[in-house]
Amino acid sequence: MKKYFKISTLVVLAGFLIPLFSALAVNIENPAQGFLADKQGDGSFKALFMVVINSILLPLAGIIAMLFIIIGGYQYITSAGDEELAAKGKKTLSNAVIGLIVVILSYVIVTVVINALKGSV
Repeated sequence: MKKYFKISTLVVLAGFLIPLFSALAVNIENPAQGFLADKQGDGSFKALFMVVINSILLPLAGIIAMLFIIIGGYQYITSAGDEELAAKGKKTLSNAVIGLIVVILSYVIVTVVINALKGSV
């Protein structure tokens, strides 16, 4: 139980910190020009970071959340009337959905704040 709590805490912290770090990396020059270049091709570290987040980390978070939703559904369906296993499956399902919502909302909130600040500067 403690193992899952540590892993879920780490996932939640990563969900909050990854967009925060991308927002902080404003105009640092990319040391590897052309590597994972964004659509604008400006070559900044922010652009590189956003490409990594948008094309690697967010899909990975979605895949992990879907995997835990499948695992929780399997645990719930195969509980065969055992209340403890059914509760474990429900808890896994709810934690996976909450984790997915936290990751999506953290990205959306940081993106909205960055765009709002860009518009006022």
